Amino acid sequence: MGIDTSRLVVLSGPSAVGKGTVMNRLREVHPEVFISVSATTRRPRPGEQDGVHYLFVSEAEFDELIASGALLEWAIVHGAHRYGTPRQPLLDALEAGRPAILEVDLQGARQVRASWPEARFVFLAPPTWEELLRRQQVRGTEDVAEQQRRMQTAQQEMAAQGEFDHTIVNRDVEQAVQELVDLLHL
Repeated sequence: MGIDTSRLVVLSGPSAVGKGTVMNRLREVHPEVFISVSATTRRPRPGEQDGVHYLFVSEAEFDELIASGALLEWAIVHGAHRYGTPRQPLLDALEAGRPAILEVDLQGARQVRASWPEARFVFLAPPTWEELLRRQQVRGTEDVAEQQRRMQTAQQEMAAQGEFDHTIVNRDVEQAVQELVDLLHL
């Protein structure tokens, strides 16, 4: 069986828009969907598990992943930490015919589009800018300087929304998950 990248949905959106919440709910209701686990050099947040939410790696380990070609895409996000998508697990899932979803930032989405333009690119948007700011503050996992960096990045990401094939406005998690399920043809 060949690799059908049209079975791949690439999800992106600004920090605090609810990507993690939507992905966790999708994982609960559709365990058959392959959800790519990104590698990152940032520290785990409370409740995050290595290998489930992210692959937490050192800077040296990330360098090795890059050097060996093990990453489909990678980027420095919010000017601070590196994130990347391990290539082989995603290829294995697509080769097996599984629907797959990949959560990446704007830079990552652009890199994936360059390689696999037939994938479906989805932007998860907040209902309003004010709601995005509120979610960032309520989350409370970053200090004020980091929140400001993330909101600057969010402005750039919101401006690039037109680069995506679909936009899902995350007013309600269940509705957002259902829209993703529809795009995955489940």
